[in-house]
Amino acid sequence: MGKWVVCSAWPYVNSVPHLGTLIGSVLSADVFARYLRMKGEDVIFVSGSDEHGTPIEVEARKRNIDPKVLTDQVHEYVSKLFKEFEISFDNYTRTENPVHIKFVRDFLLKIYNNGYIFTQEIQMPYCPKDKIFLPDRFIEGTCPYCGYERARGDQCDKCGRLLEPWQLINPRCVFCGSTPIFKKTKHWYFDLPKLTNDLEKFIVEHENFPDNVKKFSLNWIKEGLKPRAITRDNKWGIPAPFPGAEDKTIYVWFDALLGYISASIEYGVKKGKEDLWEKYWKDPETKTVYFIGKDNIPFHAIILPALIIASGEKLVLPWQVAATEYLTFEGEKFSKSRGIGVWIDEALEMFDADYWRFALISMRPEVKDINFTWKEFYRTINSDLNDDIGNFIHRTLSFIAKYFNHEVPEPGKLNEIDNDFKNKILQTPNTVEKFFNEVRLKLALHAVIELARHGNQYLNRKAPWDKVKKEETISDAKTTLWLSANAVGFLALMLAPFIPKHAQKIWNMLGMETDITKENWNRMKKLFINPGHKIRKPKPVFRKLPLDFLEKVNELLSKARASVKRPSVLR
Repeated sequence: MGKWVVCSAWPYVNSVPHLGTLIGSVLSADVFARYLRMKGEDVIFVSGSDEHGTPIEVEARKRNIDPKVLTDQVHEYVSKLFKEFEISFDNYTRTENPVHIKFVRDFLLKIYNNGYIFTQEIQMPYCPKDKIFLPDRFIEGTCPYCGYERARGDQCDKCGRLLEPWQLINPRCVFCGSTPIFKKTKHWYFDLPKLTNDLEKFIVEHENFPDNVKKFSLNWIKEGLKPRAITRDNKWGIPAPFPGAEDKTIYVWFDALLGYISASIEYGVKKGKEDLWEKYWKDPETKTVYFIGKDNIPFHAIILPALIIASGEKLVLPWQVAATEYLTFEGEKFSKSRGIGVWIDEALEMFDADYWRFALISMRPEVKDINFTWKEFYRTINSDLNDDIGNFIHRTLSFIAKYFNHEVPEPGKLNEIDNDFKNKILQTPNTVEKFFNEVRLKLALHAVIELARHGNQYLNRKAPWDKVKKEETISDAKTTLWLSANAVGFLALMLAPFIPKHAQKIWNMLGMETDITKENWNRMKKLFINPGHKIRKPKPVFRKLPLDFLEKVNELLSKARASVKRPSVLR
């Protein structure tokens, strides 16, 4: 049994996450963690609300409220939404908690004492009208690399480059729009260049990083690593622990990256085992997997390993960084201000969480940007989920209920078609497992769909509804339904990480009483639905979207938006 820490990027709680956030981190991590648990692995799955830094302060200033008022309400709301999406966190926490704050301060102080943090006086943009320095998202301007006109002071959303505020062309204050002046201020810097050789060796020799992560990281190193400011002049954040830095806070990304470790510590504290986290993070055999969007690659593949190395702590470095490409919405980037996209609370008002889980994993942008369209959503639910999976399950169980009094029949001799289907049943879990181990969740799900598709073709070829009526062919019909019942069992188990609620319904309808998420994946090493096994009364598991769905979807979305009850700070 291996030990794993599954980490989902911490969503900012300046607003409700949208579908792109869900698939890029939280949902993908959940599906993977559920699979590992079914494999019998020792797993902790952690994340939390990222509530410090300038994004929150910008939102709070716009609403004329204290940042803590904003994050208290949004954290509670988002936590509830993730539960409704069946996200199986072992610990979903927040950056504004005592365990995290203490850990971050202590950890960064170790790095400081080890000589990896230095001070420097710099010229920083300052808004004379608002009388504040303008770090990160307090300032916008044109990216010096790609020319994007709404680049932020810490990163360009278009090309993904990390930036410093003074690099922006035509900078402006986000609060009043005025042009900043530059004033001297002292900051504490993480000496990233000092770790260049260690980091290059780590990435070059890494066997598990996907191509997009390796390529991005090595290019970053090739261009020359630069010191990164670890402190900020804004008020909302963790107070910097360095001598003389009493009026500074920690840059939110350093804060949030260390949250994976502090969330594991807090998980142990909640269980009354304060040293539990060490069992995972200090065991060199532990595998840590980070589910993120591609814009966060440098933070997880370079800065996080650098922090761990610089601390001198013998903690495990990232085993895998599963970075998705971007999910766009009907050809455009998700935009809260322009109302482009679907936010996760609106999604739940429209359809069952499992429908979204299935569709989003099916569209997961694993190797290239993927465009979410309502047309593809409609096809995925009606064709893949309902016609392929749901139809095969209902046909199989209905035939058994009708012709064999809810009892799985005794098979006869298997012919070539039967053996082909039997081999397909037994082989599919191996294929799915291979894709899971490569963190190719989309391909894993498509392999499950393919088994159901094969099952429908098998039923059509064998036509048990005809053969069951004749004495000389009834044995062949029994063989068909015994094999098909086993295929249903395999489908239920393989679907459990993806759509847990509906997988449980299939499992129960098959006559199983256990919690499917606690079943062992290796049960599928052989066929396990034996002759004589009793099934329950079959009912259709899924429901098709109506024929006029595409014509009415915007109306449905408008109704969902009108009916969500967001916290007062987000209305």
